[in-house]
Amino acid sequence: MPAYGFIQIGIYFAVLLLLVKPVGLYMAKVYQGESTFLDHFVRPLERLIYRLLGVKSDDEMDWKDYAVSFLIFSIFCFLAVYLIQRLQGLLPLNPQKYGAVSPDLAFNTAISFSTNTNWQNYAGETTLSYFTQMIGLTVQNFVSAAAGMAVLVAFIRSLARRQTTKLGNFWVDLTRGILYILLPLSIILALLLSSQGVVQTLSPSKQITLVQLITYQQQMVDASGHPVTDSNGSSLQWRHPGEHHADVDLLHVWDRPGLRGTRFCMPSRRSLVCEG
Repeated sequence: MPAYGFIQIGIYFAVLLLLVKPVGLYMAKVYQGESTFLDHFVRPLERLIYRLLGVKSDDEMDWKDYAVSFLIFSIFCFLAVYLIQRLQGLLPLNPQKYGAVSPDLAFNTAISFSTNTNWQNYAGETTLSYFTQMIGLTVQNFVSAAAGMAVLVAFIRSLARRQTTKLGNFWVDLTRGILYILLPLSIILALLLSSQGVVQTLSPSKQITLVQLITYQQQMVDASGHPVTDSNGSSLQWRHPGEHHADVDLLHVWDRPGLRGTRFCMPSRRSLVCEG
């Protein structure tokens, strides 16, 4: 490996270590319900979500109620993603006119994304519509990660608290994890990736002539752009294969062009894990 390779690795670990303390302290404030610099923007939306869900933010749960809430939410997410795939041919944002995903593949994908398992058995650009990618999988990139973070926070509380059996409120932890942590980071990452040329349109695929034709087929190249920036912003944080070009992940030229784009991606995939 050349010298600049070691230098880049050193810079990567240095940035990662520098992020641990400030981001970790911020996450602690979020889950403890303390004031943050985002309160002015996010707090009204947070309160609205609690009202819609009928949740009282100061009502804490014991481990059984917390676990039941987590399981109910996960089952709902699984069913939602499964039905979106099975009804894909009837839903909007499907310019390629993809039909329903097969039952076994839809089941496998729904389980994967609702549990944040990171298993995928299809090529996103030739199997799923934009609606399925954005409303089904990209949403799960947020909520399944936030649910896992909530369970981790509940586990930490169980170790730290001695005089109570209460572990917090799952719905509050889930909501705050999305609104205060994952969503802001995803917006920042999406803007950074867009500035480096990652495409973000809803145009259909185009058949183009390659410079050198392949003997077995004429490839469908994503030259017109697909909605990859928004899904990458969330998936980058958790190494989730929910991007449009999932078969090659972020190695695809449209998903992460340039060295600076690569530098944006690497720390974001590890920092939250370290802070957690």
